Amino acid sequence: MKTMNALLKGIEEGNYLALARVLTLVENDIAPSADILRLLNAKSDIPVIGITGPPGAGKSTLVNAIADYMVRLDKKIAILAVDPTSPFNFGSLLGDRIRMSQQFNNPNVYIRSVATRGTLGGISAKTIEMIDVMRSANFDMIFVETVGVGQSEIEIAGLADKTVVVLVPESGDEIQNIKSGIMEIAQGFIVNKADREGADTFTNNLKKLVSLRQIPVFKTVADKSEGINELCDWLMNPIKSDNALKVSLLAEKAFKIIQHYRMRNVDKVKLRSEMLKALKEPDFNIYRFTDQWV
Repeated sequence: MKTMNALLKGIEEGNYLALARVLTLVENDIAPSADILRLLNAKSDIPVIGITGPPGAGKSTLVNAIADYMVRLDKKIAILAVDPTSPFNFGSLLGDRIRMSQQFNNPNVYIRSVATRGTLGGISAKTIEMIDVMRSANFDMIFVETVGVGQSEIEIAGLADKTVVVLVPESGDEIQNIKSGIMEIAQGFIVNKADREGADTFTNNLKKLVSLRQIPVFKTVADKSEGINELCDWLMNPIKSDNALKVSLLAEKAFKIIQHYRMRNVDKVKLRSEMLKALKEPDFNIYRFTDQWV
């Protein structure tokens, strides 16, 4: 109990070592993480910004440029970078935080990577819990950069106060995908790498598509810090809350946490080992196989 209280106090005082330790405990379900989560003073007024979009859109470079701007305003920010998990060794596939290397020694920027742990939308129960830990610290803003994997990107809406989708001029037909899912959760769109050919046409088409919902569209060239000022001014402007939407999103958040703990006894490594044995049987049936796990 003494150690747990010291860790909680350290987080509230902005001690990065305490924060890192608790995040590791929570991510790996190591005691006393469960007790710590139940004693957290997660501040709901610390805005969480979700940044998502397809691979290659320049999300990490964009987050780095945003961090530069925020630091110049003397803001203290946290970045949780969600990397995809390999389905074979369950490790992180990207680990490309090298694009944020200039922030590593910045006392006003805290960066942490977390694996998706197999969730399609890039948001696992562990991600939710880690964000709540960060919300217990004295950050001004928290940025969550998620894996861009299409329709399941909407999962970011369950934990972000403001969600932005990053696209590039080459996205082309991806505008059609926006109609069927991401449109419902995005509060803003960013056309990054806007110095490329076709950027103006793509941006105009996107603006027409989202005009009825009055969703802003920003043009940026992240590696040159172009368009970052306007984007950050909008990010810092609070969005009006919708109570019905908030209840729905919190229910989804609770569902994901419940789902995680109901499934925690299912060991994927053991599952694979048992599958290897089962496949040697001539009458293998996957439904009979799964009966022993349900």
